[in-house]
Amino acid sequence: MTQWRRGALKHLGALALGVTGALAGCGRRDDPSGPLHFWAMGREAEVVAELLPAFYARHPGVRVRVQQLPWTAAHEKLLTAYAGNSLPDLCQLGNTWLPEFTALDALEPLDVRVAASAIQRDDYFAGILDTNVMPTAQGARLFGLPWYVDTRLLFYRADLLRAAGFARAPQSWAEWMDAMHAIKRRGSGNGSGNGNGDTFGALLPLNEAHPLFALALQQGPVLADDDTRGAFSKPAFRRALDFYAGIFHEGLAPAMTDTQISNVWDEFARGMFTFYVSGPWNIGEFRRKLPASMQGSWATAPLPGPDGPGVSTAGGSSLVLFKSSQRKEAAWQLIAYLSEAGTMQRFHALTGDLPPRRSAWRAPALANDVASQAFAQQLERVRPAPKIPEWERIFQEMQQTAQRVVQRTQGAEAATVQLDAWVDALLEKRRWLRERAAVTR
Repeated sequence: MTQWRRGALKHLGALALGVTGALAGCGRRDDPSGPLHFWAMGREAEVVAELLPAFYARHPGVRVRVQQLPWTAAHEKLLTAYAGNSLPDLCQLGNTWLPEFTALDALEPLDVRVAASAIQRDDYFAGILDTNVMPTAQGARLFGLPWYVDTRLLFYRADLLRAAGFARAPQSWAEWMDAMHAIKRRGSGNGSGNGNGDTFGALLPLNEAHPLFALALQQGPVLADDDTRGAFSKPAFRRALDFYAGIFHEGLAPAMTDTQISNVWDEFARGMFTFYVSGPWNIGEFRRKLPASMQGSWATAPLPGPDGPGVSTAGGSSLVLFKSSQRKEAAWQLIAYLSEAGTMQRFHALTGDLPPRRSAWRAPALANDVASQAFAQQLERVRPAPKIPEWERIFQEMQQTAQRVVQRTQGAEAATVQLDAWVDALLEKRRWLRERAAVTR
């Protein structure tokens, strides 16, 4: 058992005290002939039951009990279940949570099962599938199958962009900057903006870390030395941060958090901003919340990169099988069924979630949807986050650092050096474990 796992278990043991009763109602039963326990979150948990009749028809001896968890409590619930030996058979797991549960040795590798099935690994968007591949002492192993995908790209007012003199969405950082400057000039110079003198090129809420992280991924790794040290003060991240902060410093985006914006869709409709970096759920939101007269005025496009179309973040949720399950074969049958292209197409129809397999995109609902097709293009260019349990803490600290730079309370050089020092301290144990392992080999 690694030192990291000992420390985690000590913390989890304390967390689990007094929660045995709370877990009893949703934990996994040890009866190998009982129902499968499947934990899922949010809207996905609400609709997955609608997919089960076809599964039952194929596997009449299997029944599934779906437990819905709120996203805000899911992570702690899973950790307490691990500490109390009450994990379900299978689970929906956020892609950035996989490194943590892999480090705890809680997940069953899926390589052999996938190889023996009809599932084609190369049918998945490569960067999305890679979020489920973790390094182990036995080499890289697959610990989950993507269930739905998430990435970030541009939502934009095509009409305002055309009015500013641009026939298509920007493809490079320089083109994006030129377009935002032109939009700003037009809105404030001749009164053709939203009429209130607060026209901006883009909306990039300061408490949303994904836009900056996507720009950073376009430049290179944000961690160094095999993910054991920060690389935020190095030139690659500094280029991304300078570009990001420059958008604010040049008055092209308001220095606001999302809580300071009364209604994103209303502000988008009245022309407060032209570009908005967001994810696939906003396709449905823009169609529901913008007036009918605006439906031909907005569009989506892949993120611009430094010199052309850029990469973006690889997110979403995956289906995982827990090692403690007493019904692994039945649980795998459910994972395999939910991972079929046809099932993913029905899942998309119910939720709007985008499928991770290219073959699922052949359905007319996706193939003929222009707004969704921009996501298909972007998903061919995504990169996973660093595969370490500490990443989510680093992710949030990165954005807080950027917020200080944007608000000019700290310079970029001092801020990134400070961030690297914080990350290095956070990852000190990881370096010690690597050094110790190298000595004992």
